Amino acid sequence: MPKEVQPFVMTSLKDARSQILGVLSHILSALRFDKEVALFTQGLGYAPVDYYHGLLKNMVLSLASELRENHLNGFNTQRRMTPERLASLSRVCVPLITLPDVDPLVEALLVCHGHEPQEILQPEFFEAVNEAILLKKISLPMSAVVCLWLRHLPSLEKAMLHLFEKLISSERNCLRRIECFIKDSSLPQAACHPAIFRVVDEMFRCALLETDGAPEIIATIQVFTQCFVEALGKENKQLRFALKTYFPYTSPSLAMVLLQDPQDVPREHWLQTLKLISELLREAAEDQTHGSRRGPLESWFLFIHFGGWAEMVAEQLLRSAAEPPAALLWLLAFYYSPHDGRQQRAQTMVQVEAVLGRLLAMSGSSSLSARDLHTAAGQGTETDPRAPAQQLARRLLLHFVLWAPGGHTIARDAIALMAHTAEITHEIIGFLDQTLYRWDRLGIESPRSGKLARELLKELRTQV
Repeated sequence: MPKEVQPFVMTSLKDARSQILGVLSHILSALRFDKEVALFTQGLGYAPVDYYHGLLKNMVLSLASELRENHLNGFNTQRRMTPERLASLSRVCVPLITLPDVDPLVEALLVCHGHEPQEILQPEFFEAVNEAILLKKISLPMSAVVCLWLRHLPSLEKAMLHLFEKLISSERNCLRRIECFIKDSSLPQAACHPAIFRVVDEMFRCALLETDGAPEIIATIQVFTQCFVEALGKENKQLRFALKTYFPYTSPSLAMVLLQDPQDVPREHWLQTLKLISELLREAAEDQTHGSRRGPLESWFLFIHFGGWAEMVAEQLLRSAAEPPAALLWLLAFYYSPHDGRQQRAQTMVQVEAVLGRLLAMSGSSSLSARDLHTAAGQGTETDPRAPAQQLARRLLLHFVLWAPGGHTIARDAIALMAHTAEITHEIIGFLDQTLYRWDRLGIESPRSGKLARELLKELRTQV
């Protein structure tokens, strides 16, 4: 070590030791052990600096053990730690939370539940632990993190806001990165407890309403739900909680069908499953006798969680030579415009069927042009491009250029005609990113379509 650095390092070490000694003295004083320890160490001839580390470690293990016993003793009041002592212990732990040796005590405090009607641990303890978790300064078992977020709602809300901040500051329309952020947050794993899931889901609902149904928020909800379902499967093959506790405003049969991962369903059964989803959703959204307590929007909010099924509808319609099933047309119209009434939705279904017919008729054409395709999808009209029917038509057109035999050759020209505003360009980027992400998960990518989608995505990202 260079000589000029040594004085600064020694001063820092002395300051750190002095700080820890001060905290230890505070703990000992709070637990009424300070005089006994001082006399004992003085008799042995040790200075505080020589025993503080071992004392801290042993004290933490001893207190953690006592707290575990306290948790097991339940209503045995004679052997339980008093609420006052628990509160005092949580308060004096705050400055020590990021020390690795203190982790067992922090975990024991979080897991130890008293029998008092009100929370006895100090709010600043919960806040300090949550901050340390979010900043990756400590690593606690998931059971302790769940206890923290169940016992202190502001900590769970702050964890969600922390996730939102990371998502906002990251690259737009990149589901791989969104998935990494979500998994890193520990929220999908913690959401296996229904109480946490409901709070997280409600915050997503608020974000969706605040942004007027922004596609990025919908995509984030879908990725979160996918991570949550994976965590639920790993935790226990048999659900510990009924599905009704996670999705209280829908029928268990609908939730059970949607929870199926498309990759676990044979491909020849995908169309059948989508028809069943449509039937159950339609009953929930339109039949008020058996429907959701909150009506169509609650059914739509449930459906958008499961992007694997939602994004598959248009693809199935364009890849089938048969007449479009009414169930799939309804599902597509409902997904893009949940506010519509029955009559309006029926009109959208007619428009979608007409666009589908024109696109499928052109798929075998030997002289396919981007302009003809654009007109067939109704993109040359004066209609507001933000209208749901226009968004739906663009989605069908994008699927067509990726899957139709002649679509690849005119894909760039067709997209250039569509992407006449920055908003629509971002919409197309989002579609390509989501499509590649979904194909990768389901293993359904065709080599030519995948290559084209990646090239288009890369080119469009350089333009924004």
